[in-house]
Amino acid sequence: MKLEKTILLTGATGFVGRAVASELKTSELRLLSRKDPHIAEGIFCKAEISSSSVHLIYLDKVDVVVHSAARVHVMADTAVDPLEEYRAVNVAGTLNLARQAAVAGVKRFIFVSSVKVNGEATTDGETFRCDDEPKPEDPYGISKAEAECGLREISIETGMEVVIIRPPLVYGPGVKANFASMLKFASKNLPLPLGAIHNKRSMVALDNLVDLIVTCIDHPKAANQTFLVSDDRDVSTTQLLQMMTRAAGKKPWLLPVPMSWLKFAGKLTGKQAVVDRLCGNLQVDISHTKTTLGWSPPITVEEGIARCFALKR
Repeated sequence: MKLEKTILLTGATGFVGRAVASELKTSELRLLSRKDPHIAEGIFCKAEISSSSVHLIYLDKVDVVVHSAARVHVMADTAVDPLEEYRAVNVAGTLNLARQAAVAGVKRFIFVSSVKVNGEATTDGETFRCDDEPKPEDPYGISKAEAECGLREISIETGMEVVIIRPPLVYGPGVKANFASMLKFASKNLPLPLGAIHNKRSMVALDNLVDLIVTCIDHPKAANQTFLVSDDRDVSTTQLLQMMTRAAGKKPWLLPVPMSWLKFAGKLTGKQAVVDRLCGNLQVDISHTKTTLGWSPPITVEEGIARCFALKR
């Protein structure tokens, strides 16, 4: 269905933004980016996300802004002051864009935030909720939390609707970092010592996240809401690797090493943070998202993982 709206999308050269741009069917799509994303359906608008950038010319007659551009989370950040680097883009740049959007008469501002606003991990039986008190722990999460707070203030002051979406780990064709490494290990079917990990982690397939973003563009009940998003099925690291291996057309071959042994090995080798991510829980409750919007993820975890491999074939 074509949206009779003019939409400005940031971050169209990124993993999420490019997928949103390819899915949007709208009367006019403007792509705000430092580099031309070369997307035929969109109009390239050259600009940076910073505290001093002027965006008003690009915001003229725009109905909705979808803001997915960000200084993304970096595992081994080499910046002298990482928090200030994140704030420069994710807070100051975001709020500058939002203020100009409100002045230009934009009706709705959709902000792609992060579950890191809630925290880094959940305990057994606990889930993150949209109305939890923010407890970010790293500079990226702190910057996203501060941006959310500033956006809500702008909404109250100007009447511009703000929609906040907090995804956990996003995976799909072209995914990078640790998830890409896991896909590579699964395709080789190496005998990894990860066959007895009984944690629970929420993730979201790229197609599911994009579907929610598009839903929020014109859904009347999305206004001024915060939504958590996932595939609505939490999996363990062992289950995830098994699904990846099957998607690669092979039979899973994982060694059932107890988690306590893995954690001990992590301490001995200085890799405790890596082991914690492999063994820890991070679960999100998306009931508010589902009931408010009447939304559910259109694809399953298995389908999402299969699509990761489809790009490689």
